Amino acid sequence: MKYKRILLKISGESLAGEAGYGIDTTVLEYFAGEIKSVVDAGAEVGVVIGGGNIFRGIQGSKRGFDRIQGDYMGMLATVINSMALQGQLQSEGIDSVVLSGLAIDPLCQRMSSQRAIDYLQKGCVAIISGGTGNPFFTTDSGGALRSVEIKADVLLKGTRVDGVYDKDPEKFPNAVKYNELTFKEAYSQNLHIMDLTAFTLCMENQMPVIVFNMNKKGNLLKIVQGDNIGTLIH
Repeated sequence: MKYKRILLKISGESLAGEAGYGIDTTVLEYFAGEIKSVVDAGAEVGVVIGGGNIFRGIQGSKRGFDRIQGDYMGMLATVINSMALQGQLQSEGIDSVVLSGLAIDPLCQRMSSQRAIDYLQKGCVAIISGGTGNPFFTTDSGGALRSVEIKADVLLKGTRVDGVYDKDPEKFPNAVKYNELTFKEAYSQNLHIMDLTAFTLCMENQMPVIVFNMNKKGNLLKIVQGDNIGTLIH
């Protein structure tokens, strides 16, 4: 196994499935199954899920919500998604816990580096919700921060495309995929992999990032085992 401890970042929008809103139980079951496969293989797994399928703070601010209030609403949306994933994992026999950057007793425990690592070492999936616990930060930033805090071997960003391209492959058939990039190359070419805060946090802490297609069954396990799937940024 190449990566013993991972932080998996999943967008909230992906949970919505074709409906575009809420939680699609079929997608939830699929994600839980993919996570189960790597847990069964012996990997320690942290997960960060966005909340865009329920509410996005930055969009809410465009509709009259106060940005700070909107961001907190978005953080609460990530808690809902995390609880849904926990329930699905538990139903499949995988121990999991929801930690949060926000104190929400009795729904989830407050996130701390040592607490998360303790759970991971016991074979428990640590689902870390609530973003960073502060407004003005995206869940990409939350994922980057948590990957460093749990001392992950790699941050895996699950998307619907199979890596990083020089332009949008869904719009341009001639888009060229990168198999590997340095952080400096990605930055100089203005490739929108993550927001700048998240990207800088990974770069400064030497946290490698792999962007891959989460929707292709088996990809997560193959990456953990060392297959060259997606795009590696390091």
